[in-house]
Amino acid sequence: MKIISLNAWGGMVGAEELIEFFKKHQDVDVFCLQEIFNGGENDPAEVAERIALKVYDLLSRIKNALPQHESYFRPQLKEHYGLAMFVKKDIQVLEEGEKFVHKEKGYNPGNTLGRHARSIQYIKTRHNDSDLHIINFHGLWNGMGKTDTEDRIVQSKNIATFIQSLKNEVVFCGDFNLRPDTQSLKIIEDTGLINLIQKYGILSTRTSHYTKDEKFADYAFVTQGIEVKDFKVLPDEVSDHAPLFMVI
Repeated sequence: MKIISLNAWGGMVGAEELIEFFKKHQDVDVFCLQEIFNGGENDPAEVAERIALKVYDLLSRIKNALPQHESYFRPQLKEHYGLAMFVKKDIQVLEEGEKFVHKEKGYNPGNTLGRHARSIQYIKTRHNDSDLHIINFHGLWNGMGKTDTEDRIVQSKNIATFIQSLKNEVVFCGDFNLRPDTQSLKIIEDTGLINLIQKYGILSTRTSHYTKDEKFADYAFVTQGIEVKDFKVLPDEVSDHAPLFMVI
């Protein structure tokens, strides 16, 4: 099974470049995507003003580029901005859902949009005759770097509780907005998950579109029973985040 995790940056690099990326990777079984718009053109005072290119139809454009995939959209802010997963139609999805891990669904942060509610999106499927959860995540942003805060500690504890409740193998990936040396990340690692960024010696998950010093944000974790055949950061520069690619 091939999996890609990517923070699409709301299409900031350009929708055409992003769509070409998906067309090139149609053989991927599951995409875990963050910062996806599904409408919002009538809400310019809120989310839309953050994205200069205003790619309100990003979800539908990706759908058109991936006709062999089923789409699942889970908004985190209002009803038009959040997480999306694209799953090949020949993969059986036994369950699909979300769990909010920072604030509650519908929480409006006012003028501090980056501090909106955060959730994990998941599917449950079958892989190698066993149940498998694939979890997609975009962690709290607070405008003050990627270090520990009380909210991030609580967020990680909520995630850990959910992961520990599962009885099967897990793939957990996304943009965590965390440095690798944080307690918030260690809480996730302490569930027994393997940190693939650490295991494979990845030094950056950013592209040249990101000009700040901090080069870590994106992570991928797996449970001990999953055989990872390949894991790498792809060179495609379709966002300020690099795509994470794994084969299990």
